[in-house]
Amino acid sequence: MPIDWLQARRAVYQAGLNAPLPTVKVLLEESDGLVLAEPLATLTDLPAFPTSSVDGYAVRATGPWRVIGRVLAGGEAPSLTDDGTAMEIATGAMVPVGTTAIVRTEESSRTGDLVDGQPRRVPEWREPGEEARAGEELFPSGTRVNPGMIGLAASCGYDSIHVKRAPRVALLVFGDELLTQGLPSSGRVRDALGPALPSYLKRMGADCVRVIAPIEDTLDAHVEALQQAMEADVVCTTGGTMHGPVDHLHPALNSLGAEYIVNTVAIRPGYPMMVSRLKSGTFVAGLPGNPQSAVVALMSLVSPLLAGLTGAPEPELSQVTLGGPVPGRGDYTHLALVRREEQTWVPASHVGSSMLRGLAGSHGFAVIPPHGHGLPGQQVDFLELP
Repeated sequence: MPIDWLQARRAVYQAGLNAPLPTVKVLLEESDGLVLAEPLATLTDLPAFPTSSVDGYAVRATGPWRVIGRVLAGGEAPSLTDDGTAMEIATGAMVPVGTTAIVRTEESSRTGDLVDGQPRRVPEWREPGEEARAGEELFPSGTRVNPGMIGLAASCGYDSIHVKRAPRVALLVFGDELLTQGLPSSGRVRDALGPALPSYLKRMGADCVRVIAPIEDTLDAHVEALQQAMEADVVCTTGGTMHGPVDHLHPALNSLGAEYIVNTVAIRPGYPMMVSRLKSGTFVAGLPGNPQSAVVALMSLVSPLLAGLTGAPEPELSQVTLGGPVPGRGDYTHLALVRREEQTWVPASHVGSSMLRGLAGSHGFAVIPPHGHGLPGQQVDFLELP
């Protein structure tokens, strides 16, 4: 009996949480796209010392002021100890102790070593800890690192951070009918998933460490390929998820003692998707062989599984407004390809489960729940393609 789509996503996410990947320490420049293994907290006040927001003069007391020096960004500022003195200052430079105001260059006049002007009422410098105090948590564990976070961590003094190792994924493409180069002919078709799925997986934060394609449609070949891929955290397979004469995935998993987490999902397209776990601890995600169905399965089950393994939050659905009707699929959740046009999302064309044209021009899937349908102007859940 197929499991509800949302329940299936929760089940594989929880399975991932129960099998966390190891924590590794990486240089900041290598951390983009990885997931924090511990909270990112400031190592110092940010900024660590008062810094000027403008080019001008740091002054003490009332003017006119006698300029006694200059402080530039990157230098340590001497103190202003006497009233009526000033120090030329650059944006980002350390504000001298004893400064009572900063006069902007464009709002001052200077003759020789004397400068005069009117300070603004609001201080023209950043106070220590204005952005964050030492020890303050900036991002919790489970947050995926982005370039802005890398820059922030560097500004706090980090050289490296602790993250979850990227999931290692192997891809096994089953099918005697598949060609890996040249034009389709003589009953054989080009393998579209072997070239495409590694890029999807990379955008989902995984390392695709092995691709074996095509694998012949025999039980022995299926078992051998699964055994070769066991060094991966997750093995994604394409095709063979049904019970036809050349569908050997389930018998291969049974021979290896796999335990099913999800076995068929009440979703269209792609319902014969599944996730199991081998005795070695490797997860196997069985994706249907039809290209669009395979991507539906990837987004439905592999995405939450990878999130769980890294401790990232369970992937959430957003909401979009439909610009055209989307049919329901009875007892099944319908994932319908849509693309954005101005402020609405319209159903894509060429969306058969074996087609790629509609997928290539779409931004994600409108989620139509069981026994429902989508109408123009209606808000529905949305699953974005990576």
